[in-house]
Amino acid sequence: MQLVFSDAQYWEDFLPLTFTRPVAEIRMGILTFAERWQKLLGINEVFYITENYLQDKFRKPEPKQSLFIVPNFFPSDEVLQQIKDLQPGEALVYENEVIAANINMENFSLNQINKMTDITEKLCFVEKPTDIFSYNDKAINFDFKLITTGRDSQELSPTNGFIGDPLNLFIEEGASIEFCTLNCNSGKIYIGKNAEIMEGSNIRGSLALCEDSKINLGAKVYGGTTIGPHSKVGGEVNNLVVFGYSNKGHDGFVGNSVIGEWCNLGADTNSSNLKNNYASVKLWNYRKKSFLDTGLQFCGLIMGDHSKTAINTQLNTGTVVGVAANIFKAGFPPNLVENFSWGGAKGDIKFRLDKSYEVAEKAMERRKVPLTNEDKNILKHIYNEF
Repeated sequence: MQLVFSDAQYWEDFLPLTFTRPVAEIRMGILTFAERWQKLLGINEVFYITENYLQDKFRKPEPKQSLFIVPNFFPSDEVLQQIKDLQPGEALVYENEVIAANINMENFSLNQINKMTDITEKLCFVEKPTDIFSYNDKAINFDFKLITTGRDSQELSPTNGFIGDPLNLFIEEGASIEFCTLNCNSGKIYIGKNAEIMEGSNIRGSLALCEDSKINLGAKVYGGTTIGPHSKVGGEVNNLVVFGYSNKGHDGFVGNSVIGEWCNLGADTNSSNLKNNYASVKLWNYRKKSFLDTGLQFCGLIMGDHSKTAINTQLNTGTVVGVAANIFKAGFPPNLVENFSWGGAKGDIKFRLDKSYEVAEKAMERRKVPLTNEDKNILKHIYNEF
């Protein structure tokens, strides 16, 4: 059976992060939603129902019997078993929405469903960008159990200082940690394959440092933080989620934030996560086309893929940055920086599309990842349509 992830309800709610990916490819905790469901269900064939311009890169489902999933939630053991037990034509419903079904994709329609079962227990559902960092501690705990149960961690080098239960620390093969402090009293710490924490860093869980990523010299990392694969982080971060292939390598503070892939924050970039009057933070909502109250006192930066900041960039509380934006002008940029902005200020000219390809190719080449024609077509569509 193939696994089919649906974007129908939530894709627009996660912009700008989903301009370049389906919801299932959002990273939170240690894994993306797609990776998590593959492990939970033991299904390798993965397909997507998403925006048309994304479907060349993220494959449409084949016309056969499928397990249809709305991916952006964390199932309890009971709900997971209910999903596994679904028979053709059966579905699970949560808060009046179908979230899982066993249906045939040849003539895809939810009208195929002949039996619906309501889920009454409260689930951890991720519905907007701020939920990604707000619930990230729970996600790390969920993934830590999923990934490490029944496996042995590598030994922590004796040069390090360690506080807490050793069972809350897991180090994958090839990881390197020397002369650091790690505190697992406040959360679990997962160190991915070939990852490195450089000397003098102070780490307080929960933390997911994914494969081939680095925490630079003397960094201060607070809990609820995910550093996705092939990324570098330095300075001070708190409750930050980096999807992967991005760098915040130098001093400066970023907290309660989400950063996409192929981003780079220049030295001493700082993002405020608390307003001077301690009021709840408003954040740009692409669906409503207005700033909406998040209800959060702490909210920093939401940044789409391929965006960059210059050295000494200062970002206001609750700043949203689109795809392939370049922020380098003096002063605070606005709380919404548009896709392909050249400068970061409101009304700035667009970064030329051909030049954005050149920058993306150079950045991706450093990680030995090609910029494919599918990637270019996605960027072109965003450039022309959004």
